[in-house]
Amino acid sequence: MTKKLNPKPFKGNEFGVPKIKKNQGTNKQSIKKRSEKNSGIPKFVANRMARRIAFTTGLPTLTGMSVFIGSYIVVSKGIAEIPPALTLISSAICFFLGLLGLSYGILSASWEETSGSLLGFENISPNIVRMKKAFTTIDSKK
Repeated sequence: MTKKLNPKPFKGNEFGVPKIKKNQGTNKQSIKKRSEKNSGIPKFVANRMARRIAFTTGLPTLTGMSVFIGSYIVVSKGIAEIPPALTLISSAICFFLGLLGLSYGILSASWEETSGSLLGFENISPNIVRMKKAFTTIDSKK
């Protein structure tokens, strides 16, 4: 004869995560508090940074890869003799420019609603100040 066990009432999903009541934490006050706590980069600024990074990092990186392909074609067709060191140095310079483009893309993006100038040189100084201020506030919280 087997004995039936009375299981405890289930208060969550199969992973033990408790169920959330409808509309819990979605009122305007809690959303405002969460947004004040997460005062990070605004979405329009992040999108602007992503576009700049894609351009300033993408072009040099593609050029760096193209150096290898172009060098291979030139050498394999017998058009010219290119030393391997020259190929490596050329592609390394392109990849380094891509790395600089990453920093430039972040620092040159405007934090204003308007997009700013094409190159964004005027935004680099204020963005460096913002970055330093963010790091000093992180250090002061520790």
